[in-house]
Amino acid sequence: MQVDNGRYPDDYESYLYEFHATRDYFECHELLEDYWKANPGDGYGHAWVGLIQLAVGSYHHRRDNLHGASKMYRQAFRRLEAGQLNELGIDGQELLSRIDRRIAAAENGETFADLMIPIVDEALLERLRASAEANGIAWGAPSSADQALVHRHMLRDRSDVIAARAAAAAQRSRPSSG
Repeated sequence: MQVDNGRYPDDYESYLYEFHATRDYFECHELLEDYWKANPGDGYGHAWVGLIQLAVGSYHHRRDNLHGASKMYRQAFRRLEAGQLNELGIDGQELLSRIDRRIAAAENGETFADLMIPIVDEALLERLRASAEANGIAWGAPSSADQALVHRHMLRDRSDVIAARAAAAAQRSRPSSG
C-alpha cells in the first residue's frame, strides 16, 4: 500500500494522527470516510471501513453510548483483517485483540479508555510523533473532556445538509407536470 515515497495515503496518516494525538474520533471518521469514498478500487475498502468503525466506536464509548460503541467495535472486528492491517503498518493481530477487549469493556459497562493502534512501521510512527510534537500535542495522551470534542457531531455546522434535505423534500412535494 505504501507509495514510492515511503508514505501511506495522507488521509490515512492524518487518521492515525488524530486517533493518537488529538483523540478527535469524529475527525478520524470524516478523514478516512472521504478517502475511502474517493478511492473505491484501492483494495483496502474493508480496512478503511473497519478503521472508520473503530473510530466511531471510540467516539460512542467516550460519550457513554455503550450500545453504539459495542455495535461499532463488533463491526470493526468482523471487517478488519490482520493481513491488510499489517500492510498498513499496523500489527493486525494485536489490534484485533485490543478491539476484542474494547467490545468486552463496552458490553460490561466499563468506563472509556483510549485505544492505541499498534503501529509497527517505525518510519510512519516517527512521522506521526514528530508531527504531534511540532503541534505541541502529547502523542498517546488520554482523551480530553472538552465538550466540543466529546459531542462534536452535535456541535458541527449542518446547515448545508439541512438545506439540501429541505430542497429535496420541496421537490418531492411538488405535483408532477405530466
